[in-house]
Amino acid sequence: MTDGQTRVERRASLREQLPLLVVLVALWMLLWGSVSWLNLVTGIVLALVVTRVFYLPPVELSGRFNVLWFVWYLARFLVELVGASFQIALKAFDLKGVRGNAVIGVNLRTRSDFILTLTAINLSLIPGSLVVETDRERSVLYLHVFNTKSAADADAMHGRALEIEERLVRIFGSKVDVERICS
Repeated sequence: MTDGQTRVERRASLREQLPLLVVLVALWMLLWGSVSWLNLVTGIVLALVVTRVFYLPPVELSGRFNVLWFVWYLARFLVELVGASFQIALKAFDLKGVRGNAVIGVNLRTRSDFILTLTAINLSLIPGSLVVETDRERSVLYLHVFNTKSAADADAMHGRALEIEERLVRIFGSKVDVERICS
């Protein structure tokens, strides 16, 4: 019982971090490339040490998961991924080269750290944009956007980021976020 925490509070804290611990153990086993008892045990020990030594802000989950919106999200993600990959490949062979890039700020409408993180990951995975800075306090993502020739291109990327946020809110967001953002 350190820092005034009771046993019940420590157990609750461990229970709340269980999804993180499972992900850390899975990543550990993927890094080693094999499933074995030794990898499992060392992964669990390492995950417990990491979560106890390094402070991680608690991730508040809404408890919602919409399967239909998730399937729609995956389909759209794959279409955007393939389309953006072809656009980047074509630009690589364009003799004119890239005419302009931009850094834009996108004010997300949700205050959920989880949705903010998922939106940032999604935007970074699709070729053509990269999250260069995050303002967690104000829920702002700063994106480096490839091949931005005009304000209209920057506005289109801004709109795309907000669409991705909306899709993620429909899957994982709280009822309050869904009502506020998706109506």
